[in-house]
Amino acid sequence: MGDARRYFALPSPFPMKRGGELHGAHVAYETWGTLNAARDNAVLVLTGLSPSAHMTSCEEDPAPGWWEGMVGPGKAIDTTRWFVICVNSLGSDKGSTCPASIDPASGEPYRLAFPELALEDVANAAHGVASSLGISQLACLIGCSMGGMSALAYMLLHPHSVRAHISVDTAPQAQPFAIAIRSLQREAIRLDPHWNEGRYDDTSYPDIGMSIARKLGVITYRSAMEWNGRFARIRLDPEQREDEPFGREFQVESYLEGHAQRFVRHFDPNSYLYLSRASDWFDIAEYGHGSVLEGLKRIRIEQAMVIGVSTDILFPLQQQEQIAEGLQAAGARVEFVALDSPQGHDAFLVDIDNYSRAIGGFLNRLAAA
Repeated sequence: MGDARRYFALPSPFPMKRGGELHGAHVAYETWGTLNAARDNAVLVLTGLSPSAHMTSCEEDPAPGWWEGMVGPGKAIDTTRWFVICVNSLGSDKGSTCPASIDPASGEPYRLAFPELALEDVANAAHGVASSLGISQLACLIGCSMGGMSALAYMLLHPHSVRAHISVDTAPQAQPFAIAIRSLQREAIRLDPHWNEGRYDDTSYPDIGMSIARKLGVITYRSAMEWNGRFARIRLDPEQREDEPFGREFQVESYLEGHAQRFVRHFDPNSYLYLSRASDWFDIAEYGHGSVLEGLKRIRIEQAMVIGVSTDILFPLQQQEQIAEGLQAAGARVEFVALDSPQGHDAFLVDIDNYSRAIGGFLNRLAAA
């Protein structure tokens, strides 16, 4: 497979919200489509915790992307009309500077010497990418899951840099349930002896901790309705069961194990810890004297679509309603879409038809305005 990533060198030093700075840092991104002469047809997508910048296939990298069904010629995010950018989050090991990167001061990987990471840092890095491309105002900023929180930070920190916004299954602040789950995920990684205070390598790697963390995540990304519908209480065939006490016996257990094994060695554990904690820390109420509504009211955009799903337990529909209410109070024209997809938080990755209908319709109206 090819590699379509491009790299933006961050200002050096690059100051971090919670203290510290990065030197010689960069973020990876990919683009599709053509930026028009007026430079007013750019759509920037900010991702969830673990995806790369490879959102959809292209000539340089024909491998399917993480939102393949949503982005491309004639699709909801139509690359024949829009110049689409997807940025890999600062702190992610998918090409951007992260805890696994070499610290120029020591010549060794940062590991836990990486500065504390906030989603505001992710937002500032993404804004740097857009500015480097000569884009002073995005036609639309799309944020999914953690990327939706980064998008809110982007619009707050860079007023008038975004014309329209699509908020997808996200939150204005982390709530206790989400914090509790992520706390357990981090604990599983940190308690793995092979994590070794962040000093692991390929031969001594926290596979078990990462596996448990991923399983916890997958459980919350889907809904009980889907678990029941897909697996019920179906047991594995006898030859597929583990021959040990309390081993895997049900199909759902086998599914989680397979999902975890596909992930464990494909995302850096320290990056997982940093981005997970950054998600916990984000709170738009910090910008509104303790009020989520007042924080959202500081955002200056023309219009928005806020999408949520009724089965999402990680980012509940109530939080999408908060975002819609706040953006409307800020003066934006807001469309609120509540979907009944059974897939829970991951619906935006799975229920492509319904999300495409909403997102594509909004972008078509935006283009015609």
